[in-house]
Amino acid sequence: MHFTEFLRNTTSFHETKWKLANRTMLNGEVLLTRDETARLIAEEVRTHIEKKLDTKIGLELPQCVANRVELLQQLFLSRKGKMRLEELPKEVVIDAFPPCIRELRNSALAGRHISHIGRFALTSFLINSGMTVENVVDCFRSSSDFNERMTRYQAEHIAGGRGSRTKYIPPKCDTLRTHGVCPGMDEICRGIRHPLAYYRRKLRIMQIATETPTAPRT
Repeated sequence: MHFTEFLRNTTSFHETKWKLANRTMLNGEVLLTRDETARLIAEEVRTHIEKKLDTKIGLELPQCVANRVELLQQLFLSRKGKMRLEELPKEVVIDAFPPCIRELRNSALAGRHISHIGRFALTSFLINSGMTVENVVDCFRSSSDFNERMTRYQAEHIAGGRGSRTKYIPPKCDTLRTHGVCPGMDEICRGIRHPLAYYRRKLRIMQIATETPTAPRT
């Protein structure tokens, strides 16, 4: 990749390996591995999408079309399968997170790269567990490609504050396993099919444990 393109796509990266002074360059071309090339292409796509988001398009649908779109949206939402969850505590209990979410959260806090579906699963889980958008944004702040405006926009969208105003939930466990997000199951995982169901069950187990009286010593 030509060094000018390399510099343009690594401006938000903070790791030392992305500094031009630490790269091997030949005739103006920076040598890259396959994974590094994929990372830079992803950054180029992200920048392109951000520019599109900044563009204000004054598009207004005819009223008859807008009414039909609204009808179709309501029909979709009415038929979309919704997970029935018991009311969760207002305070987030990190110790009750399933293994996949704990692993994703630790990776985010450590600044390690997380796949797209991993970011979506983590963000949607944290939002549904009661965490604020601000706290979710802070979880990704250590990432080398962190962009606060884009991260906040995505978190608000998943929380239902933008776009269709739909609050999203994480993918099912089967989906996370298919995409390699599951780090391994524990005993609770074997009886549930969704990360939020794990969270609910673990909270119940923890509550029972605190309410169970200790047997007196003889």
